[in-house]
Amino acid sequence: MAEDNRFQPLADRMRPKTLDDFFGQSHVIGDSKPLREAILNDHLHSMILWGPPGTGKTTLAKLLANHSGAYFHSLSAVLSGVKDIREAVSAAKRIKSEQGIQTILFIDEVHRFNKSQQDAFLPHVEDGTFVFVGATTENPSFELNNALLSRARVYTLKSLSTVDLVQILHKALNSEEQGIADRSLSIGNEELLLIAQAADGDARRALSLLEIAADLSEEGVISKDKVVEVVSGSQRRFDNGGDLFYEQISALHKSVRGSSPDASLYWLCRMLDGGCDPLYIARRVVRMASEDIGNADPRALEVALNAWQVQERLGSPEGELALGQAVVYMACAPKSNAAYMAFKSAMADARAQCSLDVPVLLRNAPTKLMKELGYGHEYRYAHDEPEAYAAGETYFPEEMGERQYYHPVSRGLEIKIVEKLAHLRSLDEKAGKA
Repeated sequence: MAEDNRFQPLADRMRPKTLDDFFGQSHVIGDSKPLREAILNDHLHSMILWGPPGTGKTTLAKLLANHSGAYFHSLSAVLSGVKDIREAVSAAKRIKSEQGIQTILFIDEVHRFNKSQQDAFLPHVEDGTFVFVGATTENPSFELNNALLSRARVYTLKSLSTVDLVQILHKALNSEEQGIADRSLSIGNEELLLIAQAADGDARRALSLLEIAADLSEEGVISKDKVVEVVSGSQRRFDNGGDLFYEQISALHKSVRGSSPDASLYWLCRMLDGGCDPLYIARRVVRMASEDIGNADPRALEVALNAWQVQERLGSPEGELALGQAVVYMACAPKSNAAYMAFKSAMADARAQCSLDVPVLLRNAPTKLMKELGYGHEYRYAHDEPEAYAAGETYFPEEMGERQYYHPVSRGLEIKIVEKLAHLRSLDEKAGKA
């Protein structure tokens, strides 16, 4: 093992140095694939590498720099700000001017940068000051600015297969330069498979588990008991994207819907303790507010959005406490899915009858021609009507006739809504509306 890396974690030592050492992602770096060709032919271009943890995003960025001879400058969006970006830009300009070398600016967890921080890259990406490579575990469509996305190609990386992970573990056991071959450890295929399965597609995690198991080995043998001990102790890690992930999300949502604040808190804490992204939970809590509480208590949506904002601005643990408060509020709030069901019904009609014309009386008439065509003619301005309601008026396309999507329940604020709508319908009946 090389003297200068013997104290590094095994996962860092085993980082591939060439494309031939890279396992998985054949859909991206397989023979004749665009990214592989770009790396081999030194065709540098800005890109976003999107995928789960431990799938090779940082490694690919470094391989791109190694093959091209570019200078590799790395920043973490968690620890860096606009000042760091400015310093990176200055360094890239200096290196290009003094040495004639291009810089690859790698931003880990780029989705953690806000809009203004992301915007700071744009002029320098455009003028070629550096090649931008961002790594993210979150959907770029939702987390990154469109302006940045339009200037970078998105490559999607997948969780590694169990077969890939077993091969990586074998290489670590047999490599003297990077791995732990000098320890002459013995481990069976069953034990390697257990480690690979526990890693759940994450190469870094697989190597970390192997390293822990190796440290616990007795007389050079990594026994099944030791592997089970290591793997069992690691199960608190949240199974992002796996069955456990969706089962716990479902348990939280159904506990809120079932008005159990205690169970809701339990599942929230299970997910947070296991490592689930709090911002993902925040988005789901917002959905709960609209789907299961709705207009029975409109404040629920405000509480959910506030909790999301606290998590975004302050992070943990303050944000997690705000999420706990929001979840308790949701569970205790009166329940109604009337708005949610109404939305689904309206969307079904909109998709089935998407070509129906807007009634002439509802059309705006900003020009003389439109007025001559009758646009807006006979439209009744509600504020000029008794009770600010144009009794008997219809707002649907003529071919559809009247529809009722929204059926409020007799709980919470919707009790008042039921009364209000019943009154308006009585006015319609008096006006002769069918």
